Amino acid sequence: MGQIALEGMEFFAFHGYYDEEQRIGNKYGIDLFINTDLQRAAESDDLDETVNYEVLYNLVLEEMKVPARLLEHLGHRIIDKVYDRFTFVQSVKINVYKFNPPLGGICKWAKVSLEESR
Repeated sequence: MGQIALEGMEFFAFHGYYDEEQRIGNKYGIDLFINTDLQRAAESDDLDETVNYEVLYNLVLEEMKVPARLLEHLGHRIIDKVYDRFTFVQSVKINVYKFNPPLGGICKWAKVSLEESR
């Protein structure tokens, strides 16, 4: 068993509960942790035997283009896409960050963490 992680991905996107957030956009961050068996890839040195993190990044990028009201919903959509593309993955954890959330005060980010196992 092993883990593949993409941490600190940043995107400008149009998510948010309020209509204004979806109009003006904001900066978002994603950390993604994939747990899977890495033994075959380690032995074969074959990219097809593992989770290609370029493909993984592009899955996240495509989901970031589709507005969501809630960070929870966005995170769940990304997890579903990972499982659809990489059927051998055993668990996925995601952190979704909204930088400078509209709270009326100083807050670096709001964060939601989701984890799902098969």
